[in-house]
Amino acid sequence: MNVKVVFETERLVVRDWVDSDGDRVFDIYRRWEVSRWLGATPRAMTDRDAATRTIERWNARNTDPVHGVWAVEEKATGTVAGTVLLVPLPEPSDGGPARGEVEVGWHFHPDAWGRGLATESARGAIAHGFKTGVGEIYAVVRPGNQASLAVCRRLGMRPLGLTKRWYDAELESFVI
Repeated sequence: MNVKVVFETERLVVRDWVDSDGDRVFDIYRRWEVSRWLGATPRAMTDRDAATRTIERWNARNTDPVHGVWAVEEKATGTVAGTVLLVPLPEPSDGGPARGEVEVGWHFHPDAWGRGLATESARGAIAHGFKTGVGEIYAVVRPGNQASLAVCRRLGMRPLGLTKRWYDAELESFVI
């Protein structure tokens, strides 16, 4: 099976998802410690079939040459550590005009936390975005998510402060 590799870093292969990743997707997103930071109304994944549907949805999106939601696989073990994404931000929920902003984000299994994998994969996603013509890249983080706030700082992203512009939630925003 040929899997599209989007980019590689020193320790990671960032690629499209495959069906056999479903158990790992479910294991990541069923965990409240991961899911509580995601979406306007956070909720954990509750059944394995949802993981299959999620992979199908992500891979449909991954046909775009710039944007995607990709698997982050560790080269040393072949284990999927998490997800990195480079996607258009949704229509503004604050009533302001859409400006075509692009978001970088990351979601990792707790067994991958604390090893710099989120920073490494996000740095690669940002480089991919710039290489493919994206001018600015944003990150939006729920206040209190200290680990992701630290990733934004390590990436050299400039803090913009709290905003309700996207996802109908008050979020810390950053840009690079």
